[in-house]
This record gives sequence, structure tokens and C-alpha cells, in this order.
Amino acid sequence: MNGKITVLIVDDERFSREELNFLLKPYESIEVVGEAGSGDEAVMQTLKLQPDVLFLDVEMPKMDGMAVAKAVQELKKVPEIVFATAYPDFAVEAFRQKAIDYLLKPFDEEQLSETVERIEKILKPVEEKVVKPPSKLAVEVEETIEYLDPSEIMYVHREDRITKIVGKHKVYETKDALKDVEKRLQGFSFFRIHKSYLVNLDYVHRLTPWFNGAYQLELQETEEKLSVSRNYVKELRKKLEL
Repeated sequence: MNGKITVLIVDDERFSREELNFLLKPYESIEVVGEAGSGDEAVMQTLKLQPDVLFLDVEMPKMDGMAVAKAVQELKKVPEIVFATAYPDFAVEAFRQKAIDYLLKPFDEEQLSETVERIEKILKPVEEKVVKPPSKLAVEVEETIEYLDPSEIMYVHREDRITKIVGKHKVYETKDALKDVEKRLQGFSFFRIHKSYLVNLDYVHRLTPWFNGAYQLELQETEEKLSVSRNYVKELRKKLEL
């Protein structure tokens, strides 16, 4: 299969459709080609658009998600099904309908990432099965989701249950745990230099000895000096090819 994986989002609640559409945007392999607000519309849109995947709500008036899943099995091109619902009780029936995943609302970004990975493994050819990280870092900032360019982030710092993402032009504060941010930055040039710090190695300017085996790290674009725990020094020097 060439090109992107096409997705149709089906949910009778507009907010849920918009939220899922928003959360899928960072994934370069995914293209949302349409939305449907009812079961009948979902079948018609599936016939018209022939999407690769349906993200399908269960509880909808008149024609529910299970009925939609059965109906599309009769089409010439049968899409993969991911149920996306607030109701956990339908999971067994969902997998009877050959669903490849079952997402619970409110949507969890880590679970969604695993779902996308599963979709890619099923639909992408062997040579394309390496899952690329999203091109943007999605973080919750003051009840909104910000999409940040990792190349603009100098370092990330955890302090007093707040994670500060220090960019070239702005500092963002989020309640997301440092380990979660670190996981989402895998694939980019970030390295943990301390239990409370991640640093973008592309901004490293100078590494100097400090005391007790620790080092100080100076970054470009800022006069701040960051402490490198001695537990991370050896691996950091390897990363920097020192």
C-alpha cells in the first residue's frame, strides 16, 4: 500500500470527533478523510471514501457502532475497525467484530500511539513497518494541547510536580510527568543528564568538570548551566563523541 493510511471517524458527538481528529494530526502516516455523525452516514461515507480504518463509537442512536461494523463487512473494501467509546462493556463483542483495537474515552495519548502502531503494522508493507514518532510533541498546557517542535526545545526540567519545557522563545509548563515527555521525545536528540533534566544535544555548547565527578553543561542560546549527574556522564560523553 502506498501513501497514507486513510481514516473515517464515526461518533454522534461532534466534540469527540474533533478531539480524535486533533489527536491524530501529528501522525504523518495517518490521514483523516472524513467524519460521520451517525451509523447510516458512516456506512454511506465508508462506501464513498473507502477508508482503510474506521474509528467507530459504539453507542449511537438508531444504528449503533456494532451494526455499522457488521454492515461494512459486506462492502467490497472492508476497513479495519477501531472502536472508540466511553463504554468498556462492549470490548468482547468488539473483538467478535474483528476490531483491531478498543480505545476508551477520555482518550489517552499513549494508548492512541499504541493503536496507531498496531494499525501501521497491519496496513503498511514490510519495508515501511518502522513506526516514526509524531513530528510534534503534544503536551497539555493549562487545559489545552500545545504542539511543540522538538527542534525548538533546549531542555526539559521537572520541579515541584511541574514539568517545564524550555524552548528558544518560550517556556511551557505542564503536569505531564518527565518520563512521559521523555518517551514521546524518543527518536529526537534528547538525553537525560539528571533525574530531573532532559537536554537537547543539538544545543550543547560546552561540557566542563565540576566536582565529585559531576559536570556542568552549557547550552547555546542561553547562559544557563545545567548539572550533569555523574551517573550520566559516561553515556553523555559517548553521545557527544568525547
